Amino acid sequence: MKTHKNQNSRGLVSSSSPFTTAPLLSGLLFLSLAVSGLAAERDNLDQRIRKLSDRFEAMQAKPNKRISPEVLRRAHGIILLDGTRAGLLFAYQHGGGVAMVKDSQTGEWGPASFLGANEVSNGLQIGGVRSLTVIVITNADAAWALVGPVTKFGGEASGTAGNSTGRTEGAISSLEQPTMVYSDRHGFYAGAAAKAGSIWPDTEANLAYYGLPLSAKEILFDGKVKPTAAGAELAHRISESSE
Repeated sequence: MKTHKNQNSRGLVSSSSPFTTAPLLSGLLFLSLAVSGLAAERDNLDQRIRKLSDRFEAMQAKPNKRISPEVLRRAHGIILLDGTRAGLLFAYQHGGGVAMVKDSQTGEWGPASFLGANEVSNGLQIGGVRSLTVIVITNADAAWALVGPVTKFGGEASGTAGNSTGRTEGAISSLEQPTMVYSDRHGFYAGAAAKAGSIWPDTEANLAYYGLPLSAKEILFDGKVKPTAAGAELAHRISESSE
């Protein structure tokens, strides 16, 4: 009887093993896929910052488009947006970018906080343009507008034609003055339009990049995270341009 009991116990353990290990394997597989997905998303966001760095450096290499060192030295905050505009009679520009704030004590740029952006335009418009927009905030109090849920900008009528334009344009209505907006456009665009748009913190991108549910305020002002390698490289190129 004793031998039979031991064999039966072993049989019970063996037969239940598939049912106990299957959920564990499924959980490990799900965790592995989730980690891989987050790593891929972080790499994509790293590439977004690096592309902004390269486009900023390219803009600074053009004498008729570059932001002067004096303006960058006075900067307390900066926004870099990469967008695409296309349309006939009506256009919608969408894109994203990052915001950074300079530490008032050390003068160094802090970590990047991701942004979403959109712009709508009405009027006669023909063509398609890919644009880098750089918004320089030269007032410490105005930089705090970056922590708001939505920052409005626009209210400008303009018409441009050619391969690119490099003039200062636009305004950030919630920031008012002093801000300076620069653009480096590639493509062909011609028309006259009354524009209005907005930017807002991209909380999903910030979560994927830093691995924490942080607000724009915690990233930009509270020192909850340090600049990543890509963010530090962007900061370095901005600092170099201010010399």
